[in-house]
Amino acid sequence: MATKKVLVVFGATGAQGGSVVKAILGDSKMRESWAVRGVTRDVSKPSAKALESLGAETVAADLNDAASVKAAIKGAYAVFGVTNYWEKADEHVEMAQGKAMADAAKETGVQHFVWSSLLDVTKLSNGVLSKVAHFDSKAHVEEYIRSTGVPATFFLPGFYMSNFPGGMMRQLPPNNDWTLGLPVPPTTQVPILATVEDTGKFVKGILLNREKTLGKRIYGATDYYTLAQLVEQFKETFPEAGKTAKVVELPHEVFKNILIGTGMPEKGAEELLQNMRLLNEFGYYGGADLKESLSILVDKPTTWVEFIKSPSAKAFADLK
Repeated sequence: MATKKVLVVFGATGAQGGSVVKAILGDSKMRESWAVRGVTRDVSKPSAKALESLGAETVAADLNDAASVKAAIKGAYAVFGVTNYWEKADEHVEMAQGKAMADAAKETGVQHFVWSSLLDVTKLSNGVLSKVAHFDSKAHVEEYIRSTGVPATFFLPGFYMSNFPGGMMRQLPPNNDWTLGLPVPPTTQVPILATVEDTGKFVKGILLNREKTLGKRIYGATDYYTLAQLVEQFKETFPEAGKTAKVVELPHEVFKNILIGTGMPEKGAEELLQNMRLLNEFGYYGGADLKESLSILVDKPTTWVEFIKSPSAKAFADLK
């Protein structure tokens, strides 16, 4: 029997990495030719054990330790690289981690490096939005990967659907109306992704279409939805709870002050404000079409209505 190709998945117990592990090991055809090695900091935790029960090998590595990253990648045909900016909220840490993965991939002869990237917002906006560090740092790593010559594809996850239920869309006083309050107009288009459900579908499509996707960006989103459409479909799905649901465009300073009121530092609040402004002023993907990215999928992506009716949308669980 031919040896299986090894796919190393970083952040294997996180939303994106976990989705990749499950998509590959949950597909009997993929399992015939792929073995999965999940990388996490602590292989003894229940989430790591759950991956082992699916058939993954788990290894411990620390993204801040280049030697452990290299050891985790050794022998891999493909790698899925992802970082968590918000853990330290430091773009320099994130860039160092991304570069450590890229260097290890180069040194060990990885044939397909899939990097979880985002756009360089400073560049896209000509400096108007220069504070969206968690986008820019991933884009800088993408640039670095391209410069190394490692065969790579760049997966750009869309706006997480999970940001909405109970977070950006919640019940507000005085009437407890479900309200989507953001500092952009209701006509703003958002490319949305059911991260846990669908990241793996896109990465599976990338692995199955290596030649077609090398050097390319794959936009990980089901579709573009306007904020008004999200609320409209919420109302249709939950006619009782949604009777008074609405989109509210918040003034920029009000949005920022709400975040600061939750204990967020000013720097983080400004970053998230500019992140939201990106959607309306320049486009999350700079206006890119999703057709080509969706064409590589074997499995249908999750729609907004499917997501809000699923257990993933906990805050909407008992709505009628």
